[in-house]
Amino acid sequence: MKLKTLFISTLLGLGSMAANSAEFILTDAAAGTDVGNWKVSSKSLGFTDGSAFSVEKRQLHGGKQAGVDIIVIDNGQMTVTLIPTRGMGIFDVKMDGKRILGWDSPVKEIVNPAFIELESRNGLGWLDGFNEMMVRCGYEWTGHPGVDDNGQLLSLHGRVQNTPASTVKVIIDDTPPHKITVQGEVSERTFKMAELVTLTEFEVVPGTTTFAVHDKLTNKADYDNEYQIIYHSNFGTPILEKGAKFTAAASEVSPFNDYAKKGLKEWQDYQGPTKGYDEMVFNFKPLADAQGNTLAVLNNAAGNQGVAVGYNIKQLPVLTMWKNTDTKQQGYVTGIEPGTSYAYNTKFQRPLGLVPTIKAGETKAFDVTYTILTSKSDVKSALDKVAAIQKGKAVKQVMKPIVDLTKVK
Repeated sequence: MKLKTLFISTLLGLGSMAANSAEFILTDAAAGTDVGNWKVSSKSLGFTDGSAFSVEKRQLHGGKQAGVDIIVIDNGQMTVTLIPTRGMGIFDVKMDGKRILGWDSPVKEIVNPAFIELESRNGLGWLDGFNEMMVRCGYEWTGHPGVDDNGQLLSLHGRVQNTPASTVKVIIDDTPPHKITVQGEVSERTFKMAELVTLTEFEVVPGTTTFAVHDKLTNKADYDNEYQIIYHSNFGTPILEKGAKFTAAASEVSPFNDYAKKGLKEWQDYQGPTKGYDEMVFNFKPLADAQGNTLAVLNNAAGNQGVAVGYNIKQLPVLTMWKNTDTKQQGYVTGIEPGTSYAYNTKFQRPLGLVPTIKAGETKAFDVTYTILTSKSDVKSALDKVAAIQKGKAVKQVMKPIVDLTKVK
C-alpha cells in the first residue's frame, strides 16, 4: 500500500474496516478486576488468514517499575509496547528484535507513577519517569512548569502520563485484516477543579508498519474547562544520528527562546551526540492539505530509514520540534510534538489563543499516526507528501521567539 493512501486511511481511523470483533477486558477499576498476566494470539483465536500476531499483558517487578503493567503487541512486522500504568503511553517499537522507535533515557526503568512527585524540583518531577517513545502531555494543562495567573503551580507537562488507566480493553476484528485495538480510559478528576476523561485508542493492522492513536477527551463536569495536549513523540538511534534530517510542512519556524536562536538556520539538521549541547526547541506553524492533514518526517543520514508523523491541524494546530542532541548517556533524542499548544507555561499561551476551552459534556478528538520508513523509497514517498503540502513555499525563519522569556520574572 502506498504511503499516501496508508497515511490518509489511518488518520481517518481504521475503524471503518471493522465488522465483528472479539473483546477482552483486561482491567476494570469500577469492578475492581484485572486479568493479571494474559496473552492472546492469531493462533489461539483460530485465525489462519493474514499475518500472525499476538497481544500480551504482563506486570513488571523490581525497582521503581514494580507494579507497572505493559501490553506488548506483535503484529508480525513490529512489536509495540504500551504502558497502561503510565497513561497508555508508548514505550518503544522494535523490528526484528531491535528498537527502531524510542530512545535511551537516563531513566532506565518504566517508572510506576506511585514513585513520582510531579511538583518536586519546582515542578520538574515529571522527568523522573520520562523515557517513552510517545508521551501524552496534558490534558488539564501542559508546557513548562510555573505559577499560573491564579497562583497555582502547574507542573511540567500535566498529569495524564502519570495516571494509570482505569479500564483497559483489547479488541480484535474477526474478519481480515484483523485490526487490533487497545483501549484505555484515563481520568483526571479533582474535586472543584477538573473532570476530564480520555478514551485512548491504539490501533494497528497485522503485517503493517503503521500504527495510530485515536483519543477522545470528554469534559464530564457541569462547567466548561480549559485543556491542552501535546503528543510528545521521541526518537533516538538508529534514526537519529549525525546528518539526520527533520522535514515538516510549515509556513514558519521560530526559536523557543534566545538559546535556540543560534540553531535556527540549521533547524532541519542534526549533530551527533555533543557534550554541552543541552537542548534546543523550535516552534512551527504547520501547513496542511484541504482536509487539514499534515506530515512531519525524521530520516537518517543515508535517507533509507525514518519515521513519518501524521496529524490534523484542525485538532492539533501547532508543532514543536525538540532537539536534545546531548551525549548518549544524557539522552540523545529529538521530539516531534504536534499539539494544541507549544511548550511554554500555560499563562503565556492564553494570550496566543493556544489554551482552548472544552464545554461541559463536550468531546474533542485527536488522531496521530506513525509510519516506520524502512527504505529510500519509503523516505522519498513521505518527503514527497510533505512537499505536496508545502507547494514550493519556503519555511519562513523568524528570529524572535513567540514568547519573550527574558522578561519573565
